[in-house]
Amino acid sequence: MNNNPKKSKMKEFKLTQQELEDFRKNGYAGPFTLYTPEEIEQIWKRERLALLDRSNAVYPDDESISANTNIANYDRHLDNQFLAEHVCRREIVDRVRSMLGDNLLCWRSEFFPKYPGDEGTDWHQADTFANAGGEPQILWPEDEEFGGTITVWTAFTNTDKSTACLQFIPGTHEEMFYDETKQMEYDPSKNENVEKEGMRRGFFGYDYRQLQKDPNWKPDEEKAVSMEMKAGQFIIFWSTLMHASHPHEGKTDNMRLGYVARYVPSSVKVYPGLSEINEYGGAISLERFGCVEVSGENQYEYNRVLKETTTGVPFKNLIKYEEASI
Repeated sequence: MNNNPKKSKMKEFKLTQQELEDFRKNGYAGPFTLYTPEEIEQIWKRERLALLDRSNAVYPDDESISANTNIANYDRHLDNQFLAEHVCRREIVDRVRSMLGDNLLCWRSEFFPKYPGDEGTDWHQADTFANAGGEPQILWPEDEEFGGTITVWTAFTNTDKSTACLQFIPGTHEEMFYDETKQMEYDPSKNENVEKEGMRRGFFGYDYRQLQKDPNWKPDEEKAVSMEMKAGQFIIFWSTLMHASHPHEGKTDNMRLGYVARYVPSSVKVYPGLSEINEYGGAISLERFGCVEVSGENQYEYNRVLKETTTGVPFKNLIKYEEASI
C-alpha cells in the first residue's frame, strides 16, 4: 500500500462516456457540485469585500464602468486569489478537458448578477464574441469546424425560476441563428424591460434580436429547459448553445449571482489584433491582460499567457501539477 500522497494518483473528474454523449447532443452538462451552499456563502462573504479593493485589478475603473454592466470586473481571477484558484479547480478543468482536450486556456471570467426586479437576459448565442463590440474576440483555427467557447457558470447563490436561473434550448449549439458581424444598437433607454414573448428580457442595453439572420425567426421556447441550481453548483455549456435567463421576480430581497469562466483550446486566438475592448458603453485596455494556462501546453505564440496573478499567486496548471505530484 502506498501511503505517500505524492505517489498516489489524484482523483479525476472527467466526464463519463454517457455524460460526454449527452453533452455532444444537448450542448450542456451538469449541474455538478463544487462547493456546499454553506461553503460558498462563507467564501463569498469574504471575497466580495476583498474584490472591492481594485488596486491590483488589470482593468482600471475610469472608462470601463457603464450603467448596465461593469466590464472593469472582467477577469478578476487575474488579481483575486480565490477566483484564480477557482478557474483552475480540477473539478472544472478535468471536465472541460473531456470536451476540448488537454491543452486549455481560461481566457475570460465575468460576474453575472441579477437583482430583485431585474429583467431576464435575451436568448443569445456567442461564437466569436463580436456580438457587442463588433470585433471578434476569439477565433478558432480555420481548419477547425468548431467555434465559441466552453462556459462554466457557477452559482454563488441559489438560483431558480423566480430568481433568474439560466434557460437552455438543448441541441441548438451546432447552428448559429445570429450573425455576429451585424451591429447591435447600444441604447439602454430603448432596450431595457421590453416584453418579449410574454417575458421581460434585455441584453445589457442591447436588443439581441438585431443580430438574427432571419428577422422573423423566433426561438422555440417550448423546448427550453430551466437550470435551477443550488449555491456552489456549476453548469458547463457551449457558448453557441441558445441560452437566456428568467427575470428576477423580486419575491426575495436576495440577488442572484453567477460567476463565469470561459475556456478554449490553446490553438484558439484570443483578442486577435485588439488592444482594447469596447462594448456595453465602456472600454478596457488589454495592456495587462493575459490568458491562464489551466492544463497542458500553450504551443502557440499568438496568445499572451500569465503565470501568476498580479499579486504573485501562481496559476495551477492541472497536468503539470499532477506530473510534479506523482
